[in-house]
Amino acid sequence: MPLHPLSPIPTPLPGAQVAAQRWSDLAFVHWRADADAVAPLLPPGTEPDLFDGSTWVGLIAFRLQRASLGPLPPFPFFGEFTEINVRLYARDAEGRRGVVFRSLESDSLPAVLAAQALFGLPYRYARAAQRRTPDGWEYASARLPRGPRTGLSVAVDDGEVGDELSTFLTARWGLFEQHLGRTRWLPNTHEPWRLQPARLLGLRDELVAAAGLPGIVDGPPESVLFSPGVTARFGRGGPLPR
Repeated sequence: MPLHPLSPIPTPLPGAQVAAQRWSDLAFVHWRADADAVAPLLPPGTEPDLFDGSTWVGLIAFRLQRASLGPLPPFPFFGEFTEINVRLYARDAEGRRGVVFRSLESDSLPAVLAAQALFGLPYRYARAAQRRTPDGWEYASARLPRGPRTGLSVAVDDGEVGDELSTFLTARWGLFEQHLGRTRWLPNTHEPWRLQPARLLGLRDELVAAAGLPGIVDGPPESVLFSPGVTARFGRGGPLPR
């Protein structure tokens, strides 16, 4: 089946909303990766999605806010936290193109446990934080009780980005996850990204290697972007055909 075209214009949810959350002050840092190295890390029924002959590995840091389930209001105690995740890009036999999370660091233990139980997402409890700097933002995480760490800082420049690579890396209207022995597709939608050019000022990362991709962050990233944020809504989705 042909691949679904990538577009910065969101697609509507195919059904009822099952969750919603705000993503604020996001740094997107990406490196090229060899598809053969990434393929074994993807859930069954998916394969690496490619741009310019390569697949890509992302280190994404932001503040998650106003998390809610179904029609319920945002959770007052654990609906806001800093998240830093490692993600890959995949496609399935139906031509859908989405992200695959290898790890997600969060400083909210209730959110970690809920995401693991309800959606099978590989959240990890960590001491995570972010702060505004004169040039941009700094993010840091240390997995608890003892685990990989990361720290990155980005400078945010004026202007907007809207090229084909930025669309490939950010216009993802769903994710693939393996849960209860099946690979599932979970659709999402949100307003179009406002993407700004950014520069990586500093990085000390162990998360990407811990996610099964050693050596990726040894070289400079090929894409660094920043966004003030979007409000995302998730649909129910379902399992991939066996």
